Amino acid sequence: MSDSLLFNPRTYDPAHFDPETRRLLRATVDWFEDRGKRRLLEDYRSRAWLADFLAFSAKEGLFATFLTPAAAGQGEPDKRWDTARIAALNEIFGFYGLDYWYAWQVTVLGLGPVWQSDNADARGRAAELLSEGEVFAFGLSEKTHGADIYSTDMLLEPDGDGGFRATGSKYYIGNGNAAALVSVFGRRTDVEGPDGYVFFAADSRHPAYGLVKNVVDSSKYVSEFRLTDYPVAAADVLHTGRAAFDAALNTVNVGKFNLCTASIGICEHAMYEAVTHATGRILYGRPVTAFPHVRRELTDAYVRLVGMKLFSDRAVDYFRSAGPDDRRYLLFNPMTKMKVTTEGEKVIDLMWDVIAAKGFEKDTYFAQAAIEIRGLPKLEGTVHVNLALILKFMRNHLLEPAAYAPVPTRLDAADDAFLFRQGPARGLGSVRFHDWRPAYDAYAGVPNVSRFREQADALCEFVATAAPDEAQSRDLDLLLAVGQLFALVVHGQLILEQARLSDLDEDVLDELFGALVRDFSAHAVELHGKDSATAVQQEWALGAVRRPVVDADRAARVWARVEALAGSYEMAP
Repeated sequence: MSDSLLFNPRTYDPAHFDPETRRLLRATVDWFEDRGKRRLLEDYRSRAWLADFLAFSAKEGLFATFLTPAAAGQGEPDKRWDTARIAALNEIFGFYGLDYWYAWQVTVLGLGPVWQSDNADARGRAAELLSEGEVFAFGLSEKTHGADIYSTDMLLEPDGDGGFRATGSKYYIGNGNAAALVSVFGRRTDVEGPDGYVFFAADSRHPAYGLVKNVVDSSKYVSEFRLTDYPVAAADVLHTGRAAFDAALNTVNVGKFNLCTASIGICEHAMYEAVTHATGRILYGRPVTAFPHVRRELTDAYVRLVGMKLFSDRAVDYFRSAGPDDRRYLLFNPMTKMKVTTEGEKVIDLMWDVIAAKGFEKDTYFAQAAIEIRGLPKLEGTVHVNLALILKFMRNHLLEPAAYAPVPTRLDAADDAFLFRQGPARGLGSVRFHDWRPAYDAYAGVPNVSRFREQADALCEFVATAAPDEAQSRDLDLLLAVGQLFALVVHGQLILEQARLSDLDEDVLDELFGALVRDFSAHAVELHGKDSATAVQQEWALGAVRRPVVDADRAARVWARVEALAGSYEMAP
């Protein structure tokens, strides 16, 4: 039986999109299915470059259609930057393999500084290259400094003719072996401070562009490259000064949203394999799924995966509805990157505990998924970096709500133009949010939602009366524990908003919030044990621990949904 909450290639029909989007999404699924599981796994193990996939994308105009903003589309009606359909494609790529998603993801990042630029010639060149099927790269990170853009060693020496000569290296740069345009961040040698920053466009095929190596053992080409006296003409300059700095951060704002739906796709494919295997496995004369702990782990994995999808779907709406006066996406974006991807790790671990040795076998997608799921929480800023960012919004979100018109479901065929005019990357402490409580109030009759609401209210009390003092504000270890508690409240809020919009089965919602109650309790206990936690904070932490509301009949009904996944999808050989 097909589950309407999960992506299934056998039944996939994205009827909520326009005809060309539906055609491209379905064509992408069919390309992978026609390729077959054996070839997919062989390419993964042999680290084959993705030439066939990129040829398919070029032939269909996939990247060009999805990644060209309407303003650069030369009147072609299907070209737009539409976060809803981009999210759908992320999920498909994740479902079949993160290598394919990665080539697309770093193209997204490479385009970010271009689409934000006032350089019309560079934008036109990028649109033409996309139409020709080319890929792009984002030259920000460096071997010594990582993504610390304050300390870049990519140096631009003025050449006396209005241009520069660039010398320096970049590290961890996806598509660096093949990108027709690499957006490179550097600094001028003749200007001190932020005014000296420059973003410029480079070509990986230029003689002054030296490809050093692929720094990972993978089909992904995560390059180290070096520019040596590379000529940067005035027409190649995308941003200068503070605008270059803002373009870097705003590009990451756009790109890191893609990690959540890739994680979802990985988990969905792995779940079909895991449940199918577990239901057919006999141990000690009994089906493995007859054991209570196995049912609990698979059910927990299923409802967490549903929660990942609900949160991400609702976050799309806030992304697409964002503007200068509504910057709520700046919280929901690191939430998708940090919270959804770490939930993905939990989902895989829960299933792996059930299928055990099967998860290592070379003819399974699961063996690949177990590796790839680890990467997503660590890309576009670590979990710790994004948790620290999330904390900047905590007081305003929990205690100082503002009035906003309701945000509808955003599946319309619109261009998300604001993403490329986000403005200065600062002022996070001034961002306001709508009241989180009505989302919980709407499900007050669901036992575990009500139980979790007690914990959310307790967190508000903590922030108002026992928040970290000035000395503790420098203890990132303690702050991250608080951040995990806050992230759970936000996670639950958007899940509930999307549950209402999608009429989610309340059994699934109740079971999911039972897991969130346990998570909140675990993080509260962790906070209690922190070295610098005060006596008041320790007392609060233990007082916030709750036991989920147990209902055996509800659990059995949700388990029946999980068990029905067995045999509902297996990739063609």
